[in-house]
Amino acid sequence: MEVHKHPHHVMEKKNWGEYLLEFSMLFLAVFLGFIAENIREGYTEDHRAKEYIASFYEDLRSDTTKITRSIDFDEDKVRDLQDLGNCYDAVAKNNTSCLMDVIKSTAVNRPYIRTERTSKQLSNAGGFRLLNQEDADSIIAYDEAFNIFQDFQGTVYQDIQNTVRNTLNKLGNFKANTQMFKPQRGQMIRVDTLNKTEVTAPLLFSADKNLLNEYFNELQLYYRVTYNHQRMLMELKAQQTRLLEYFKKKYGYE
Repeated sequence: MEVHKHPHHVMEKKNWGEYLLEFSMLFLAVFLGFIAENIREGYTEDHRAKEYIASFYEDLRSDTTKITRSIDFDEDKVRDLQDLGNCYDAVAKNNTSCLMDVIKSTAVNRPYIRTERTSKQLSNAGGFRLLNQEDADSIIAYDEAFNIFQDFQGTVYQDIQNTVRNTLNKLGNFKANTQMFKPQRGQMIRVDTLNKTEVTAPLLFSADKNLLNEYFNELQLYYRVTYNHQRMLMELKAQQTRLLEYFKKKYGYE
């Protein structure tokens, strides 16, 4: 009986050089992919950072226009309230004509509200980490200045407005009030515009000297608060202008 021998398939072993070459090629492929991904992410983040800056720049341009109107609005108030001493003496002698401008100027506040579109995105989406340190610090400093102003505006500025209005409600004559703020046909009622020529009723309902004295003390505080509010607005506008110049020079904005 014959025994047939089958040939064995012998696996050819690789030498260490071939293993090293394969490992090097694999490592190089992974490393180059990692570098490419970092470059892509860096480009994306840099592009996103520039978009944030451009958007913030446009917000500032819009805000400088709005803040100028707020400054002018306060200026009218300050002008109408700067002679309260003489007005008090006149009212004490039953001459209330000076109160018309006083009532108009203290009828309403006009809070300044900035455009927060980009600032909220930077804060909520972690956008500040994409900006370079100088840009981020400039925007954060502006945010902090605005927050201090906003706190003053929402508390002190608004509180004195409410106080003066409440005292006038006790002191003023209802009939005169309806005549002063009588709307024109087809128009909205504007509480900062008076129909002076149509007021025939006495401005004051009460002759209480203590209440009148209280009212003028509150008006004097209103004057000081409004003056400070305007100064804070002007400082904020100056900071806006500096930021606009900084970004315009750095990024070549028009």
